Amino acid sequence: MGLDLVEIAPTAKPPVAKIIDYGKLRYHQAKKEKESKKAQVVIKVKEIKLKPNIDTHDFQTKVKHAREFILKGNKVRISIMFRGREMLHLDLGQKVVKQFCEELEDIAVVEAPPKLLGRTMTTVLSPSGKKPKATEKKVGE
Repeated sequence: MGLDLVEIAPTAKPPVAKIIDYGKLRYHQAKKEKESKKAQVVIKVKEIKLKPNIDTHDFQTKVKHAREFILKGNKVRISIMFRGREMLHLDLGQKVVKQFCEELEDIAVVEAPPKLLGRTMTTVLSPSGKKPKATEKKVGE
């Protein structure tokens, strides 16, 4: 008849078997796996690199990119790289990190506090469950 004897629950006492079409069973199992994988969300960590003496416009551009990443559901790693004598002014780097976190506090939470590893200070921001407040449109837009 084109049917197979398939063992459904081998660990049960007594073991359970059914007479069904094995190809059809495998097809339905593969379909269920595919559906469950679609529902999964993969969270990526995006990195934004800064320097301690960054200009305001460059800073705002980096904040804008970080905001886009967070709104898409990704985490953001902020890296501040110190070169040469900049290592003497770690407080400038901490100030930049603090300002960056304050700019994004409406949609993100600081997951890891700033840490200095070698010549790089890093911190991680992850999306908070909150939706951002509606921004008012400027005159002329």
